Amino acid sequence: MRLDRFIAKSRIIELQSLDFKGALTELLETLPKEGKANLEPKKLLNGLLAREGTMTSYLGNGVALPHIKVKTLKNRYLIVVGRCSNGLEYNGNQEYKNIRLVFLLIAGTSEQSYLNFLGELARVFRNKLIIDRLLEAPDLPKFKEQVVSAFGGAGASPESKQSRFNKLIQEEASKVAKRCTAVLIFGDAFTERVRLSPLLAKFKTVLVTNRSTDFVFDRKNIDEVISVRSFSNARLAQLRSAVLIGLTRGIFNKSDLLCCIAGLPESEQLDSLVVVDVGKEFQSLVVEQSDFLPAKVRPEVVERVLAIATELAVEGREHRPVGCFFVLGDSARVKKYTKPLVLNPFFGYKEEDRNILNPFMDETVKEFSTIDGAFIIEGNGILESAGTLIHVPDYTHELPSGLGSRHAAATAISQVTECLAIVVSASTGQVTLFRRGELLPLLETGMHRSI
Repeated sequence: MRLDRFIAKSRIIELQSLDFKGALTELLETLPKEGKANLEPKKLLNGLLAREGTMTSYLGNGVALPHIKVKTLKNRYLIVVGRCSNGLEYNGNQEYKNIRLVFLLIAGTSEQSYLNFLGELARVFRNKLIIDRLLEAPDLPKFKEQVVSAFGGAGASPESKQSRFNKLIQEEASKVAKRCTAVLIFGDAFTERVRLSPLLAKFKTVLVTNRSTDFVFDRKNIDEVISVRSFSNARLAQLRSAVLIGLTRGIFNKSDLLCCIAGLPESEQLDSLVVVDVGKEFQSLVVEQSDFLPAKVRPEVVERVLAIATELAVEGREHRPVGCFFVLGDSARVKKYTKPLVLNPFFGYKEEDRNILNPFMDETVKEFSTIDGAFIIEGNGILESAGTLIHVPDYTHELPSGLGSRHAAATAISQVTECLAIVVSASTGQVTLFRRGELLPLLETGMHRSI
């Protein structure tokens, strides 16, 4: 998604206020003066502060993302950006002192992709390289240029020089790709843009990356983009998760052969060419089952849960390893096999505020991951409960040695209901997906854990 189309340089400012309320007031003053009463700054300010009292808009990495919906809006979204050098004060909350950038988002109430849009913004903000460039811009004009560039505008970053070996790898890939259905390019090998060989233009090309996609590649050269976080220096660490996401989106199918080209992350060098047979790689889940994704489970929900599970697997929580368990879809039938272990922490909240697609839910989910029991999630991303016991009576199963009670429960619930189950092992950090009782390791045992 090209985010720069919603950003105007006239709405990018240097903040003078020292408190969060004053910063919001400054940002709202940049909005168009004409138009509907819904864009009246005072009404918007009250709404923003009311939301802030419920859930902080601080995302971490020095970025706050206050957001609000209004009934009518000519554009799909309005984004206003402010930079402050010394942090902000707000209700004595210490985390506001860490804020250096404020991105104010205003959307129409009828906008269906609102949570996805928030997620796209949050994904950009996780890239420290982008944030550092915004903070280091020497003056306001340069800061404006960097903001537009960071969100996919022209000239986001200079194209890196093509080494002879990069050209050679792509030339060989174009020969191999004649027998394949798509080419996968693992873009995290590059810190800047890379020029794709014209020889690859005639093939279906899919970019796999953990960063803002428009920042890395020209989208005109790419047919599809799959964003997968990686915590490994391995060349193809994202492969299995990327193919899984591609299957859920319908980008790939079980008969595909994929030509993959990759290199070590940020090495600026392609050095690997691998062909993957999707049917063989996902044999237990795909070849025997044509409908891998359960009914009404949205692909973006699967992607979001996988991202959170991967982060928990590697980072743990509060410097300690944690295990957790997610059940996605078929919540009406799943409930027949559950009972609460604790009071439901999500009870009473608006559906939008407890949707896992909302980037502000990340820390909440990670915090509740320390509670025993499973997260029950509807197919549209709404979190039904946490700390939930899964009990499937009279069910027998066979699991590889070393897998525990969470894996047993995941196997059982995925067998008796039309759901996906994802388990993070506390002891190994392995992430495993279950569908119809079959398991697929996604993050392998032995991956580095930064805890």
